[in-house]
Amino acid sequence: MIFGAITNSWRNHLAEQGLAELIAEAEARGSGHVELRQTCLGDCESGQGDDWRPNLPGLQSITDQFPALQFDLAMALPCLSGGVDPKGEQFQMALQAAKIVGREAPHLRLVDPDAAEAAWQSAGDIPESALDLANLAREAAAQGVTLSLENSGQPIGSMALLVEECRKRLSPQEGTYLGLCPDPTNQLRRFPGTDPLGDLDALPLDMLKIVHFKQARNGDPHPSVDTGDLDCGEMLRLLEAKNYQGPAIMEIPPHPDVFENLSHSYEFLNAASGR
Repeated sequence: MIFGAITNSWRNHLAEQGLAELIAEAEARGSGHVELRQTCLGDCESGQGDDWRPNLPGLQSITDQFPALQFDLAMALPCLSGGVDPKGEQFQMALQAAKIVGREAPHLRLVDPDAAEAAWQSAGDIPESALDLANLAREAAAQGVTLSLENSGQPIGSMALLVEECRKRLSPQEGTYLGLCPDPTNQLRRFPGTDPLGDLDALPLDMLKIVHFKQARNGDPHPSVDTGDLDCGEMLRLLEAKNYQGPAIMEIPPHPDVFENLSHSYEFLNAASGR
């Protein structure tokens, strides 16, 4: 497993520090992966919403400066609401950016900002518009880009149902490029009383493309990955038992001491796994 950071944790720092400087600090703190999150890329992006575009030369420069780090690109996209054109300029540029930063293993993580009204309990609950995701996955697969979905508005198990249904519309090879970015704390905060770690444990390994660690206490965001509402140590042990080898991102909130909090998060998880 590769511990990593995400650029939205540095949202406040980007006003005074360049992206490369912040990535260098994350690497010095022990990060092996950095998730480059749309809206938190400094000079490496422009525009907002439908007008957002990655700065491809800027991202190439960032990637070249950190040959020992792994990267993926993350963006918000109404990918479960239908209507996103796989051949459209924005999605195509996002795929290009993912290929630049991901080198030999390009990865684009998507999160739909529009949460569904209720959790999907069965495949029949999934709207046809959400299944249009298969078209985006097919285009990503054709370019060798892994596509993962974060469970921002649905339980992990419901997102697994979506991936399973979309994979039925794809060839077996295309289906391997589509998976999830599970975030158990997202589920716990939106669906209290559910078992997000049980849902995570039920996922097949090939569906796990990247994972997010974060913590809350009494429902409020906690500045580091530590003890709290979710047993993050158990989450780590569960992933290790599944032999998950991919990135584990500390999605900790912005804070003046964010890098100290990042270091503490790594120390906590290393202690939890007995490293």
